[in-house]
Amino acid sequence: MSGFDNFNTDFYQSSYSVDDQNQAAGQYSQYDYSQQMGYPAPGMMQAQQPYTGQIFQPAQTYTPSSSQSMYSSGFDDEPPLLEELGINFDHIWQKTLTVLHPLKVADGSIMNETDLAGPMVFCLAFGATLLLAGKIQFGYVYGISAIGCLGMYCLLNLMSMTGVSFGCVASVLGYCLLPMIVLSSFGVVFSLQGLLGIILTAAIIGWCSLSASKIFISALAMDGQQLLVAYPCALLYGVFALISVF
Repeated sequence: MSGFDNFNTDFYQSSYSVDDQNQAAGQYSQYDYSQQMGYPAPGMMQAQQPYTGQIFQPAQTYTPSSSQSMYSSGFDDEPPLLEELGINFDHIWQKTLTVLHPLKVADGSIMNETDLAGPMVFCLAFGATLLLAGKIQFGYVYGISAIGCLGMYCLLNLMSMTGVSFGCVASVLGYCLLPMIVLSSFGVVFSLQGLLGIILTAAIIGWCSLSASKIFISALAMDGQQLLVAYPCALLYGVFALISVF
């Protein structure tokens, strides 16, 4: 006990008492906090007018994103698939009529196009008619066509001032192969090694070479040089005629 009495003696002594604490609490309880914070009194809240406005409701509109509008407009503006592949049936028909009518004036703007759809069909048709006659000559047809197109390409670039593309040369020579299909079709029915066959073969060679030279001079503006162009064309189509006859 002596130690505890010494502890109380050494503890800090102050003048604070419990009565002072109760007096301070009474002062704070009487303070009006609503006036300090600006809150209205309970009676004033009932006197305020109710809010009579309208809440803004935005219209529900959907605007597509830029990527969606780009794709939707892009599909509508795309050209047809055949046009992207370079297949135009109107131009194919006009070129075919130009070949079938050697005296008809050729349209240089159409003939200067690189169209290989018609020539491929005509080469297949020529090989098919040879096959009906018992001649499997597909390799010779495509090989001679490639060599002939290369030779005419070099020759026309030397003779013309504007120049010509290899695809245009192949397109014209392929379209002018159409009369040769007629000759090979006759070879299926009867022999072309007689006098009638020789006359028919010569006429078909002249037909093909005249059509090809007419198209070349109209597309390349080579006026007065048709006979010079027709001669190498006749040599090329003469080789196809030999395949058909023999």
